[in-house]
Amino acid sequence: MHIEALSFGQAASQYDAIRPSYPAVAVVWALGAAPVRVVDLGAGTGILTRVLLAAGHDVVPVEPDELMRARLTAATPDGPVPLAGSAEAIPLPDGSVDGVMAGQAYHWFDRERAHPEIARVLRPGGVFAPIWNIRDESVPWVAQLSEAASLGDGSRAARCLVGDLGPEFGPADRAEFRHVTTHTADSLVALVRSRSYYLTSSPADRAAMDARIRKLTGTHPDLAGRKSFPLPYLTTVYRAYRRRPAQELRS
Repeated sequence: MHIEALSFGQAASQYDAIRPSYPAVAVVWALGAAPVRVVDLGAGTGILTRVLLAAGHDVVPVEPDELMRARLTAATPDGPVPLAGSAEAIPLPDGSVDGVMAGQAYHWFDRERAHPEIARVLRPGGVFAPIWNIRDESVPWVAQLSEAASLGDGSRAARCLVGDLGPEFGPADRAEFRHVTTHTADSLVALVRSRSYYLTSSPADRAAMDARIRKLTGTHPDLAGRKSFPLPYLTTVYRAYRRRPAQELRS
């Protein structure tokens, strides 16, 4: 697993407090409206887990980072206990879940190993649905934020599912949903400080990023002098269904 993928535990509380949640409509598009048993794969601190629970689903969070699992448990005391595991080694029996979602996590997976493993735990006809909150860089100040904070990762993450998931899955559908969170200058700095690029940067590079964000919020005409401001996202979600065995299709 890439070193950046395991960098978040050191900032688990900050990550949980500052990262955006997901719009409920995107989860309905991915899983349907009826409650199902679903794995939150790469569950982190439980941001997506809580959306799934609120929708009535039976959720199994799976997360490799011990510190992130601890934060999930603390932040969701009445929720399910997260399991230690990864996309490449899911600690569940074959065909035991109806859906697998991955919030802000799929781009970290070793896809050659993860796709068959995800297919293994899905029942035939079950759905795999990775989801991302991507900053809407069509808004000029948001594009400048990405440049100031070296956040050139969003569009790559959203595009990385395009292609074949392997013989176990049908083709993937894609949808986008608008999503907005509210920030202040301080919380925008905190948001950037929760990013893997920031967490794995040198102290000097971190200080430079902080300074550039402060300059942006203090000088950009859409932000300067405002106590708070909206940060727009495009929530991108894919869904691909586990193929049914040939003998089942013939029966």
